[in-house]
Amino acid sequence: MKVLVINAGSSSLKYQLIDVDTEAVIAKGLIDRIGIKDSNIIYKPTLGKTGFEIVRDVKDHTEAIRIVIDAMLDPENGVIKSMEEIDAVGHRVVHGGEKFTQPVLIDDEVIATIETLTDLAPLHNPANMMGIRACREIMPNVPMVAVFDTAFHQTMPAEAYMYALPYEAYTDHMVRRYGFHGTSHNYVSKVAIEMLDKPAEETKIVTCHIGNGSSVAAIKGGKCIDTSMGLTPLEGLPMGTRCGDIDPAIVLYLMKKLDLNAAEMDAYMNKKSGVLALSGVSSDMRDIVAASREGNARAELAIATLCYKIKKYIGAYTAAMDGIDAIVFTAGVGENAYYVRERVLNGLNYLGVVLNDDLNEHCPRGQNVEITMPESRVKAFVIPTDEEMMIAAQTAELVKK
Repeated sequence: MKVLVINAGSSSLKYQLIDVDTEAVIAKGLIDRIGIKDSNIIYKPTLGKTGFEIVRDVKDHTEAIRIVIDAMLDPENGVIKSMEEIDAVGHRVVHGGEKFTQPVLIDDEVIATIETLTDLAPLHNPANMMGIRACREIMPNVPMVAVFDTAFHQTMPAEAYMYALPYEAYTDHMVRRYGFHGTSHNYVSKVAIEMLDKPAEETKIVTCHIGNGSSVAAIKGGKCIDTSMGLTPLEGLPMGTRCGDIDPAIVLYLMKKLDLNAAEMDAYMNKKSGVLALSGVSSDMRDIVAASREGNARAELAIATLCYKIKKYIGAYTAAMDGIDAIVFTAGVGENAYYVRERVLNGLNYLGVVLNDDLNEHCPRGQNVEITMPESRVKAFVIPTDEEMMIAAQTAELVKK
């Protein structure tokens, strides 16, 4: 079964065509600067075909989808002979609120419901909808599925997702913890359960999705019971440019001190904070580490702060689950920054974590690897995330039903 996975942004379109039965990526690519002069179009087929990267104007997402389909149908470098070979389309949708706790077949009612959640994800959900509408226009008879970043976290109990605000904030305005990166946490936790080789219902896992955006999740018995991001992706760990957890009174204090309006304060916390602000160097951990090794004290502070906060969440979630079997690192920093993993894990001796320093430092990329010693009571894994494969699998499962 072939599933086209679509991740639409406001001016971009990422895509992969996946054979779910073999888990093979048949083609993938990106179109960005949609609606902007000189759009960039990347098409990467497999099976010995030749891809391309070109620059030309792309008016809208509908035109972008047509370009993707035409490339895959190309007589010389295409990967399918007709559109009938695309059995389904899986769409990433950032926010499903409390309405969607599982992937769902897309119809007019689902689209209308997603639109009611725009206030919860004003930058992402409208962009995701552009991709859905474009695909429905071009492929009206192909079944389509929405897979929500928030859905995996909807198993959290009320004591984990509620904020201690007037109850009407929840009932009238949907204010609660939702969590994000759910597709990634779902994928890597399933792989970790297989690596632990014990019944899923007996497992206690903390998954650390550490990248430009970062979140930690507590997964007990295969289900999420808590996660670090909240109503929005701003809560939790310090990230590339996001502040993470802060005293909420800081917002009012700085708005007054710096004479900022709401939009300016939002940009202050989302785009000017995080490890960028702490280091004064970059939002990219590679640049920060390089600066730290040259003696930059603020760069060192940024690394230390991130690792300390990750460690705190692991400790808190170990308590919440009454134990822990495994810690998983994934996403750009989690998969590649051995020095971050080292700092976090070497501070967890009380749990019985015994790091394999050599394997951690020379961890082969793109593989699922245990980086702890055999005697370690708690395992640590590096598991490359594959959100597209998870979306494809969930789409196929639902369509087959």
